[in-house]
Amino acid sequence: MSAPAARTAPAAETAETAGKAGGTGGPRALRAGRVSFRVRPRAVLVVPAGLAVLALLMAVDIGRGDFPIGVGDVVRALLGDPEHRFVVMELRLPRVLTGALVGAAFGLAGALTQSITRNPLASPDTLGISQAASVVVAAITVATGSAAGGAGGALASVGIPFAALAGGLAGGVLVYLLAWRQGLDGYRLVLVGIGFAGVAANVKWWLLALGDVNDAGRAMAWITGSLNARGWEHVRPVALALAVLVPLVLIGAFALGTLRLGDEPARGLGLRVNLDRSLLILAAIVLASIATAAAGPIEFVALAAPQIALRLAGTGQPPLVGSTVTGAALTVGADVIARTAFGAVELPVGVVTAVLGAPLLLYLLVRSRRKATL
Repeated sequence: MSAPAARTAPAAETAETAGKAGGTGGPRALRAGRVSFRVRPRAVLVVPAGLAVLALLMAVDIGRGDFPIGVGDVVRALLGDPEHRFVVMELRLPRVLTGALVGAAFGLAGALTQSITRNPLASPDTLGISQAASVVVAAITVATGSAAGGAGGALASVGIPFAALAGGLAGGVLVYLLAWRQGLDGYRLVLVGIGFAGVAANVKWWLLALGDVNDAGRAMAWITGSLNARGWEHVRPVALALAVLVPLVLIGAFALGTLRLGDEPARGLGLRVNLDRSLLILAAIVLASIATAAAGPIEFVALAAPQIALRLAGTGQPPLVGSTVTGAALTVGADVIARTAFGAVELPVGVVTAVLGAPLLLYLLVRSRRKATL
């Protein structure tokens, strides 16, 4: 979605396309009465095209399993046909919906962090949010596992999703505070995040080494990022978070567009730069933490989705809605590959996203280095 720009305009009798500022994919002014909006047709088309791809991938993913179901039968079951309804609605749809919602949350979180810092390398992965969640999960697993004799009381009752959410939030806030120097610089935030992620990763492996091998195996299944055995209890928290945060973030897109001008021009236009930037970063941290809590740290979706959506839309910064849809399609598509590309062996979806995302990270690093030397 292109950054919307609303302004009052001279009276106009009917809605009309007023003109364009660029080529065929450039921005156009759309007037409705006294209000005009600037839209980019190419960016707008990315969303319905992405939704169509997402719907197809979801139907294919639902049909995969020990009892294969065709896409047509999946659609009929979703529309109420009782023949495969139990398998589709109760066994497979929750997993696919969890993947789509988690991917959407990662995509939106990545678009926010990259837009705010104006750095394509800034994402919840590189900022250490996922690693912080993994550290807390590893600590809980070791503390309540057989190697420690088992823990009772409140510690034993803490669920893995809640622990991951708390760890992700704490890690994200800590990185933000460490990077703060009377303001937020994008490159400093990325450097602090990379350093924090490295420390957290080593702490995670150390904790797993302390635990029993069976406990470490259970923790590793979550740390890799998997959609296996996901049910409606995993769908609801992410859906609720997106229902609340997406409208708030889209409202904040007005501030995001102004922040692109730089701190001083934004202040000159009346924007509370530090407060607005902090709220948007906090929204990204919450989105990434909730997604991680639902399915584990599925790597590189938050990094790749905004960059893919940006190139598809042809905009100057990652489109928020386009990145959300792209993140969902990437995650569900990776799950289809994880379930079909290796025969009877089903890989965790996090393994596929990591394999596909690593080349993109290298490309972005090389591209950033070339820009820095020009």
